[in-house]
Amino acid sequence: MTTSPLIVAEPQPRIRFDRNELSGAFGDMGTDFPLIAGMILAAGLNPASVLTLFGGMQILTGLLYGIPMPAQPLKAMAVIVISQKASGAVLYGAGLAIGVVMLVLAATGLLTWMANAVPKSVVRGIQFGLGLQLATLALRDYVPAEGAGGFILAGLAFLLTLLLLGNRRIPPAPFVLALGFAFALLLRVDPKLVVQGIGFVLPAPHVPTRHDIWVGFYLLAIPQLALSFGNSILATRQVTADLFPNRDLTIKKIGLTYSAMNLINPFFGGVPTCHGSGGMVGHYTFGARTGGSVIIYGLFYLILGLFFSAAFQQVIPLFPKPVLGIMLLFEALALMLLCRDLASSAADFAVVLAVGLSAVALPYGYVVGLILGLLLHYLFLNRLRRLGR
Repeated sequence: MTTSPLIVAEPQPRIRFDRNELSGAFGDMGTDFPLIAGMILAAGLNPASVLTLFGGMQILTGLLYGIPMPAQPLKAMAVIVISQKASGAVLYGAGLAIGVVMLVLAATGLLTWMANAVPKSVVRGIQFGLGLQLATLALRDYVPAEGAGGFILAGLAFLLTLLLLGNRRIPPAPFVLALGFAFALLLRVDPKLVVQGIGFVLPAPHVPTRHDIWVGFYLLAIPQLALSFGNSILATRQVTADLFPNRDLTIKKIGLTYSAMNLINPFFGGVPTCHGSGGMVGHYTFGARTGGSVIIYGLFYLILGLFFSAAFQQVIPLFPKPVLGIMLLFEALALMLLCRDLASSAADFAVVLAVGLSAVALPYGYVVGLILGLLLHYLFLNRLRRLGR
């Protein structure tokens, strides 16, 4: 696997806590926070359990990997739960089911074998498609969410991010979030209600039933598997090679930690989680270089879950969607820009575009894109071999 020539490898500590790690910690919040809040509200989940376990998984991955390897909610599952209002019990069953599936695939070596069969152009296409999806979500749904005031807020957040992005002395995320925080306190949130809801609450234990596991597997886990393989496994390994070429990260390790998170979460009311290329790019784009950013991010959710879960509905507006949308937009653009290393090859870039556009435009787009990309890659390869003869 080759690395991007535009990334300069520098020796980095595994864990560091500074202004850049603090900024990078919230680089993926635009993806995570709305999905988590949406699942809590749609399925009536216990906020203390969801937030505390989500924070714990961040800290676990930060310590284990020593790079900005975040835990993210499983997106396909989250969308189905939010749109169809699937029950929390089925969601927990689905998490356990996909954890077992991923454990089998990783432990037997099947996951590594599958990953080795997928060329880089297809992986880049998955990243490109995910970037397009995130950018569309940011511009279509998040930025307009607060009306005219939200557009002004988004414009200010965009300019602030553009001005400070890449600045190691004054990284952008804390200032962008502070802008949204001030907007919410002035126009949307009564601080007294937030204060009144403060209290210590522990996660509630839960034991998934056999019925919930089977229903969750069919309803939620099967639609998630292709996206998980493409984004959580393949694209995450590729992004690690791009941004941290000195870290030898294997497919098996990613699969095992993916599995471990989902073998723990369901028993304490946590939502199913994965790794993700977009999340790592988001952390990196806003300044993170070590696992410290993910640990800081995890502590944020731990504090919310343990002390603010009773006031969670009052906390949600403190992070306005227009601000989260701008942060998500920059994450999406950084993710799509990783594909530029294949632009010199017409055949490879055609595969990137075909996979990416399929992922965005078609039902079960990641499955279709993965299959189409493989067919195109080997078609081009065979054609080149014939021409060479």
